[in-house]
Amino acid sequence: MGNSSKDDSATSADASAGDVQPSNSGVYSEGEKVLAYHGPRIYEAKVQKTEIRKSEWKYFVHYLGWSKNWDEWVGEDRLMKHTEENVLKQLALDKKQNVDKNVKSGRSTQAKGKTSTDVKVDKEDVKNNVSKGKKRKQDAGVEKGSGSVEKLVKIQIPATLKKQLVDDWDSVTQQDKLVKLPRSPTVDEILTKYLEYKSKKDGMAPDSIGEILKGIRCYFDKALPMMLLYKKERKQYNDTILDNVSPSTIYGAEHLLRLFVKLPELLTYVTIEEETLNRLQQKLLDFLKFLQKNQSTFFLSAYEGTKVSEGKGKGNDE
Repeated sequence: MGNSSKDDSATSADASAGDVQPSNSGVYSEGEKVLAYHGPRIYEAKVQKTEIRKSEWKYFVHYLGWSKNWDEWVGEDRLMKHTEENVLKQLALDKKQNVDKNVKSGRSTQAKGKTSTDVKVDKEDVKNNVSKGKKRKQDAGVEKGSGSVEKLVKIQIPATLKKQLVDDWDSVTQQDKLVKLPRSPTVDEILTKYLEYKSKKDGMAPDSIGEILKGIRCYFDKALPMMLLYKKERKQYNDTILDNVSPSTIYGAEHLLRLFVKLPELLTYVTIEEETLNRLQQKLLDFLKFLQKNQSTFFLSAYEGTKVSEGKGKGNDE
């Protein structure tokens, strides 16, 4: 899990006589499912014990899906109610950690000050996702028979598309350029072209392909405003997506490719059998190869040069 110091494993359990006493009941109760901060991330947890320490309520939590070795005492500042709104915060924070991980890999001088909760893609993203997931399973130990907190879905993005992602990030965040909308082809049109391509190649497209493409479209429409836009693109989104228009009918390959960086994270919240997951990974890889094959046609060679009014200057993409 995270590398946070367990500052809440307090050894002094007695409140001094002069301390102000807390209320008789804590905010969280024993057996309650909560969201808990641990290091830079938020995890699902269950409150197992509650007690007052140093005139403050402390909660002994177990991180769901993790070994009991991670159980610890935490304060109220480390916990949140398990609500839909807070689950969205959890997703946003996971996204932020994926953005900031390059700083920890020896690039702090270049990236200092960038704490964006927007998608930032760099060359090591996929590699780091895979290696980090493996290390967690080796070091932390996931509980047997429980749903894995970090069920890693491996999506190997081809090298030329990785470069496309880096160039995309540079154009928007460093050069203040935008993808001109509406795009052609749109995400919907690209998905349709892929279905036609599979039908011609294989004689017919299996129903499973159609279902996967529907899923990609659904994930794209839902994820775009929340985790696929840089801050400098938000005004453009608000000006363009009106009257319940689906983003997949406006945006194109540039933003669709960003989704594939986030899919491993999004799919950790879906219950999928291992065999089905392996087939899904192969089909997603095949779709990425289709994007790669049509890269010069689907992707813009240059972005719109209009300066963005908000967040001017490099490194101010927060």
